[in-house]
Amino acid sequence: MTKQAVAGRDPDRQDGQNGQTRQSGQTRRGRWKLLLVLLVCAAPMLMSYLTYYVIKPTGRTNYGTLLDPRRYPAPPALGLLTLDGKPATLDRYRGRWLMLQSGPSACAAACQRQLFQMRQLRLMQGRDMDRIERAWLITDPAPLETLLIREFDGTDMLRVDPVALRAWLPAAAGGSVDDHLYLVDPLGHLMMRFPKNADPSRVKKDLNKLLKASAIG
Repeated sequence: MTKQAVAGRDPDRQDGQNGQTRQSGQTRRGRWKLLLVLLVCAAPMLMSYLTYYVIKPTGRTNYGTLLDPRRYPAPPALGLLTLDGKPATLDRYRGRWLMLQSGPSACAAACQRQLFQMRQLRLMQGRDMDRIERAWLITDPAPLETLLIREFDGTDMLRVDPVALRAWLPAAAGGSVDDHLYLVDPLGHLMMRFPKNADPSRVKKDLNKLLKASAIG
């Protein structure tokens, strides 16, 4: 038997196996690098999610009622329409915090007070105000007063199916969804409900905490 046969019966085959081993190792390293990149990119979002949904430090208090995101994920089809009749969805607000209220087009004093509060609460966030959007979900097809539209310019006004809306938004016991301001997070989850006739200064504190804790939106 020759020395070549003793060292290895098929040198070409052995070289091929070595090449496959090196390629397999490079593939595994590449996958690990890709996984690490994804984890680094996702870390701020994951930590923000844990901060305001899971971690509850001692002494932490919220004025608004925290809503479990597992019960209130991205909203179902709400039959949303713009004032000129074009279909719309709340997906348009993904990546931003969304304050919303609902009610009939005949916006009485309480309704107008909530619209005013949403506008002012956004302005009070200073440099963070661009992270917040606001919407009024109108529960009937009646026309709106032109003066009301002008006064609250910047608030998106969308018509909504009232049955679908009530199935999505939870009201306080004995109350109505129209009584409350709600907050939707940048991932599209309904996550907080403020009480009827909410104290704007306390709502502002909740918003400040959420914006500071969150690296998203």
